[in-house]
Amino acid sequence: MASAATCWYESTNQHPSYNVRVCCDQVLDSSSCSTELYNCSTDSAACCGQLYNCSREPAWRMYRPRGALSRALYDRYILDQELKDFNKDYWYKCSMERLLPEVRGKFVQSSFDRETEHFLQSCEKKSDQIFLQLWYSLAKTLLSLFMSHTNINGLLGRGSMFVVSSEQFGSLLGRRRFGTDEGGTSLLDLGAGDGNVTRVMAEYYSQVYVTEVAATMRWKLARKGFSVLEIDGWQESKYDTISCLNLLDRCEYPLSILEQLKQSLRPNGQIVIALVLPYKPYVESGGSCDHKPRQFLPVSGSSFEEQVNSLVRDVLEPMGFTVERWTRLPYLCEGDLSQSYYWLNDAVFVLRVAS
Repeated sequence: MASAATCWYESTNQHPSYNVRVCCDQVLDSSSCSTELYNCSTDSAACCGQLYNCSREPAWRMYRPRGALSRALYDRYILDQELKDFNKDYWYKCSMERLLPEVRGKFVQSSFDRETEHFLQSCEKKSDQIFLQLWYSLAKTLLSLFMSHTNINGLLGRGSMFVVSSEQFGSLLGRRRFGTDEGGTSLLDLGAGDGNVTRVMAEYYSQVYVTEVAATMRWKLARKGFSVLEIDGWQESKYDTISCLNLLDRCEYPLSILEQLKQSLRPNGQIVIALVLPYKPYVESGGSCDHKPRQFLPVSGSSFEEQVNSLVRDVLEPMGFTVERWTRLPYLCEGDLSQSYYWLNDAVFVLRVAS
């Protein structure tokens, strides 16, 4: 066996919506520094899918072309090759021994499926359109002077997200698609963005309502045929299912929203919550100048599994929720000229209000 060497690698999951970039280091066997995935035990926003350089890099990897655009395209080619070799099963794995027994028993193992693969392929095709990506970069630079990141994405039609496939959603909630014997029910999707994730869930419901803060996204949602509710008005009705996907770490008052979810749910209804772990709250607009929320979720722990335990034990159960099922999924986002796509680690829970 070769002697141990320190491999420094930089996380490639810089998710544009999360303003996160993480660097990790770990002592590894230098003979295995190729495409194998290593997990950091740091308290980073996401430690997955790292691409790293070893002291034994082949000579062709040391080559750097001249010119900023040439270097950017070359670097993206290298990253894309690594992403193709990356074992995507890791996105769905949990260390079961780190989970509390009651949390472990509710875990549902998800897997990489055709819908997820199709999204990644569309990201790769879009990232390959060099002039389109250059236009996005220029427009974003100019528009960021007076628009939020989310509004820019809505205006330019970029930055689409992927949280869950249709099959994963139906399996997790134990539902059948609308039109089957089960009949139709209502869904409210809070913070629906451009509606692409909502459209996946909408297959299971006869009535779909959405909310969104960004004006350009609200316009897109209305054009797609969704009933867009006011931010301060959705609490006036009750719904069979309420989804709150990657919103609790991006809003000012997450604890208040959790209370409102309980009040707006019909008897025996379900709540679907997705939260990026490790927990790193960031309020894009409407909050304080430091982008911190006014309420914090009391989530502790240094690993994904430890924070799942804490979220259930310290947040959900004390607030009167019971966990029916939960799973681990990648929170995927369209890439740019630097990388075809980005991802973070999502914990997705199906909840009911405790009786």
